[in-house]
Amino acid sequence: MSEPIERIRLVKTISPEAAHAAVGAALRAGADEGCAVVAAVVDAAGELVAFVRATGAPFHSSDIARDKAYTAASFKMPTADIPGIVSGSDALRDGITRRRNMVMFGGGLPIVVDGEIVGGIGVSGGSEAMDTAYANAGLAAIGAKRFD
Repeated sequence: MSEPIERIRLVKTISPEAAHAAVGAALRAGADEGCAVVAAVVDAAGELVAFVRATGAPFHSSDIARDKAYTAASFKMPTADIPGIVSGSDALRDGITRRRNMVMFGGGLPIVVDGEIVGGIGVSGGSEAMDTAYANAGLAAIGAKRFD
């Protein structure tokens, strides 16, 4: 006899309050270093929950921050790690990079709380290392796992 089919699954996701705290902390971390950035947080389903753009941040950074958050939540890993998993196949690499909202450079991190991915944070406006550091500041502000 087979197991019954699971009909309902509860999904943990980031709260709006935590999302706003994370983007605020990321922007403050950038401002502390004189870097105007954009920060975005998506929930476990990839939907935008919080977004803030510092005055003076590059225009393109708005879309890039959201795409970093979306990619990190979707792949459940830092965006900087994705090139390593697609590098063995030209077809895979080329196909993935053509996907809408896909980013394969640093600054996007999954949001992991109590071992579960509840969303993603993306920061754009500085270098990859700076964006990742500011995203980690956002994670630290809400007690989520850091990716240093």
